[in-house]
Amino acid sequence: MSQAKPRVGLFVTCLVDMMRPSIGFAAVKLLEEAGCEVEVPRGQTCCGQPAYNSGDRKDTEALARQTIAAFEGFDYLVVPSGSCGAMIKDHYPTLFEKEPDWRARAEALAAKTFELISFLVDQRGLEGVSAALAAKATYHDSCSGLRELGVKAQPRKLLASVEGLELKEMSEPEVCCGFGGTFCVKYPDISNRIVSKKSQDIAASGAELLLAGDLGCLMNMAGKLKREGSKVEARHVAEVLAGMTDDPAIGEERS
Repeated sequence: MSQAKPRVGLFVTCLVDMMRPSIGFAAVKLLEEAGCEVEVPRGQTCCGQPAYNSGDRKDTEALARQTIAAFEGFDYLVVPSGSCGAMIKDHYPTLFEKEPDWRARAEALAAKTFELISFLVDQRGLEGVSAALAAKATYHDSCSGLRELGVKAQPRKLLASVEGLELKEMSEPEVCCGFGGTFCVKYPDISNRIVSKKSQDIAASGAELLLAGDLGCLMNMAGKLKREGSKVEARHVAEVLAGMTDDPAIGEERS
């Protein structure tokens, strides 16, 4: 008797939905190939991180309640973003310290929430992919994915299986890109200095392709690279692993 497929609720994220839907489709493809039944709940909106970082507790709680209600019926919540994943997994339970019922629901959802690539490797036991891409790539470790969720080795493991792809590590892949959600809006000068150093590190790696697991970071770095006249392309790691790199690179206009 065959074992039932785990039901995965895909949290698409605001940026992916509005700016880069192909990442969502790549995530669905990877999850289905890993033996999951994937659904995208219509009740999802924002995870609440921008409001949370800005000190807007009331709206953050409202968004958290909506997300919990939309996803708690699934076996897993999977998100192609370390920052949104960390918001749900690490910060939702702390929002409801004075509401035991909602805290329990938040903790239950947090326990089954995973960043996409770590879910594929750590939960589904994925050893490699069948994608191919002849390119020299470098990988940026996004702050939330790395420091809050422990995403480091997993994307590199799967990228090593992509035929023709050569990974060229930056000297400091774990250093922030300067995006930080609302940080780049509040402190644009500091953010620009940080991403300027990042672009230098990317160039020094000799890579022609920049990869990461967070679209916000990728958009920030891609914008800087483009303004500097760099020919380095930026893509979400899921697009490469799923073999879906036909769309223009992040930061490039569609024809």
